[in-house]
Amino acid sequence: MTNLDSHVTQTLNQSFYWYRGSTWDNVTKQASGAYIFRPNGTQAISLGNSVTLTVLKGKLFQEVRQVFTPWLSQVVRLYKGHTWAEFEWTVGPIPISDGVGKEIITRFDSKIASNRKFYTDSNGREMLERARDYRPTWALNVTEPVAGNYYPVTSMIFIKDAGSQFTVLNDRAQGGSSIKDGSVELMVHRRLLEDDARGMAEALNETGVDGRGIVARGKHYIVLDQVATSPRVYRELAQRLYLAPWMSFTASSVSQQAWALQFKTNWSGLNEELPPNVNVLTLEQWRGNSVLLRLEHFYEKNEDPQMSLPAIVNLRSLFSPFEVVAAEEHTLAGNKVLSEASRLQWKVADERNHAPKAWTAEYDDVSSDILQVSLKPMEIRTFVLTLSDSNEIRQR
Repeated sequence: MTNLDSHVTQTLNQSFYWYRGSTWDNVTKQASGAYIFRPNGTQAISLGNSVTLTVLKGKLFQEVRQVFTPWLSQVVRLYKGHTWAEFEWTVGPIPISDGVGKEIITRFDSKIASNRKFYTDSNGREMLERARDYRPTWALNVTEPVAGNYYPVTSMIFIKDAGSQFTVLNDRAQGGSSIKDGSVELMVHRRLLEDDARGMAEALNETGVDGRGIVARGKHYIVLDQVATSPRVYRELAQRLYLAPWMSFTASSVSQQAWALQFKTNWSGLNEELPPNVNVLTLEQWRGNSVLLRLEHFYEKNEDPQMSLPAIVNLRSLFSPFEVVAAEEHTLAGNKVLSEASRLQWKVADERNHAPKAWTAEYDDVSSDILQVSLKPMEIRTFVLTLSDSNEIRQR
């Protein structure tokens, strides 16, 4: 795989594998089930290399259609002008006629020297460093070499070395890991035959409306780039995926040109673009003639030379449907004015000498004349905006 913009090249192999789900026994007394991932063995089983391929090329995109088994297929797409690839997979119904529960993964193998480390997101925001068979605060006794290294992946997972970074973004929360250097895997589907004794009182064996088992379909988006430039690609792509437009359709006998003349087909609620590192997290009707607004800076500190700088937003002129005349900052939940909130005084350990020191939160006031606010990396700020009397909001 080669990034034609950055000229980063990596040998990459992607395929599907499955883990045999553990069953109940008198020694471990723990089966794999709805709440517990516990494979019977440390090696994922390949679905084989007999893959049927169909290649399609067009002006806007190219795609490769792959059929691995009668119950597992995939379409790989490259879109013109984009620096990422799309993997759309369809898995199921998972066969269980052999009496074996199966946990299906997709795995990407590269030659990246990841040195046991990989990175997963924390609820779509900060990236957390993980190390295989290691915990930073205690000595880990490795009894589950696969499951013990799985972590929640809400938005993305990546590995890197000095020369390149390989990132996988998903369209739903999944379990993921890097079980060996240069490898990234994500769980895509599961079907198990025993209860894990964690409260469900039934096996994870969803049969669907036809009784054959359910089918799971989803997408992964992969990015190969330099380490320094990868964050700008995956942060923007993550926002596009999470905030993808909703498509709606209607039957009509009129032409597209006539429809455009009769109806408004383009509208924006903003007078000006937001800074490229800021997102409107919440905008909802509040009390009286006011709205609740949350803004987030979705880059981390030192993640990108430009995008990790503080961002400035002018609230007064931001929105096109209404005029903002005043803003009052609230706590994140929006239930208390920030200046009236009483915070606990924490003592934190200094990273260099571990000496505890007092810590208090620091807040920037809202500029009352121009209603200008600043956001630091990873900061979320919540405001109650008072609107002009001419912008009446109807009560629900």
